[in-house]
Amino acid sequence: MASSDNNNNINNHTHSKSKHQAVSTMLKHGFISDYFLSPPLPQSPSSPSDPTRPSPTLFEMMSEEQSLSSKPTQMVQSTQPQIEKRVEKILSTAPFQNPRNWGLGFGDVKLTIASRDGFSVSMDVHREVLIGRSQFFKEKLGRRSGAHHSVEICECDDVEVYLETLVLMYCDEPVKKMVGEGVVKILGLLKVCDALKFDDGISSCLEYLEAVPWSEEEEERIISNLNELHLYSTHEVLQRLPLYPSKSSKLDDIFSRLVTGVIHAKDEKARKEMKTLVSRLLKQESDQNYPQNHILKETLYTICHKCLNSLINCLFEATSNDETRGVMSEIGRVADNLEWVVDILIEKQISEEFVQIWSEQNELATLHSKVPKMYRHKISRITAQLCIAIGRGNILLPKETRASLLSTWLDALYDDFGWMKRDSRTVHWGMIEEGLSDIILTLPLLQQEAFLMSWFSRFLEKGDDCPNIQRAFEIWWRRAFVRQPVAEPQLQITVCDYPS
Repeated sequence: MASSDNNNNINNHTHSKSKHQAVSTMLKHGFISDYFLSPPLPQSPSSPSDPTRPSPTLFEMMSEEQSLSSKPTQMVQSTQPQIEKRVEKILSTAPFQNPRNWGLGFGDVKLTIASRDGFSVSMDVHREVLIGRSQFFKEKLGRRSGAHHSVEICECDDVEVYLETLVLMYCDEPVKKMVGEGVVKILGLLKVCDALKFDDGISSCLEYLEAVPWSEEEEERIISNLNELHLYSTHEVLQRLPLYPSKSSKLDDIFSRLVTGVIHAKDEKARKEMKTLVSRLLKQESDQNYPQNHILKETLYTICHKCLNSLINCLFEATSNDETRGVMSEIGRVADNLEWVVDILIEKQISEEFVQIWSEQNELATLHSKVPKMYRHKISRITAQLCIAIGRGNILLPKETRASLLSTWLDALYDDFGWMKRDSRTVHWGMIEEGLSDIILTLPLLQQEAFLMSWFSRFLEKGDDCPNIQRAFEIWWRRAFVRQPVAEPQLQITVCDYPS
């Protein structure tokens, strides 16, 4: 009889132990299955075998294995004391370590957290807290009561983050516990909170992220983490993030306001600084290959026409009145603004239409010749700017447009070149000479002759105050008089019959 009772006790104990182990194993695998908590270790790609290479000796294989196995061990030994110190600090103020101070009883769940390198920490926590704050624990432990349970989290990425998430479950206002933490730490907490379905923790992390400043690098990490976790909601933090492409109409409106503001700026120093800023922003936008050129084109050309009208009005007033000091300075400012907008058009590769418009400004060119060079030379910088771009092949135009541009503005460029050289801080006169040479050489030979012979006479008269385009002159001379004419190739057709 006694033997029968003993057998029953053993069977009950074995059944209880088996039941306890089943719960622990189930919870353990519940954690491991989550990718964010235990991602697979990266596998090194296998290199193809080389048949000519001799097989390694046993000594070499043992040495290599010992070398590889010692590296992680050395790393663990160097970092483990630091981890232990930080974990000890977290546990020293954790509510479950001092349950009486928090009005709690003794913990009824033994929780063990182990990292991949073998470091682990165990603590007694409260089932009621776990299932009350975490949907994951509620699903696993909600139907089990009475006895103690053992839960093990294996191969976790960061023991500290798990512990800190556990501490947050004991806080009525988790966000206050996060004050002073960095963005990277909060993102780590967010991942664990999401894996444990700890809703208060998730909302607290998002609330904290919404309220603190970020660097651009941190912003990229925030976007990446929210995308990975699929945390799409109406939370205010999303209003700070570019999760959706911006509307083209909004970009067009803001850009128009920026350029208009720069053009009408009263402070000269501020105008120059903002010109640089806007140009830099547009360059970044261009580098990202955003298809916005069609959006900005209409705005830019509207501004170009306004600048042209202002320039004509200034020149007309300057040639009609005696008191022209204020008007003269305005000519330089308007010309500088137009040059800046044209530079944007060239950068955006939408400047062909402007070259046609500029080549037709006969009235402006006539008024230009009546204004002193010291005030008007900035207008010729626009012509030089276009010649450089066309000469480099950045603007493709019919030969009629290229010839018209030179016919309208080349004399003005010759006259102003001396003043442009004096303003060498903003104008590289060597680039002007090179661009002018290249654009002339794109024309038919007869037009090259006309422009270059005119330059020859002008250079003899003005010397260094005239662009030096000897290179173009020499190339034209060789083309016209030295090289032999190219025979027109004859088209030959040969028909062959093949036996069927």
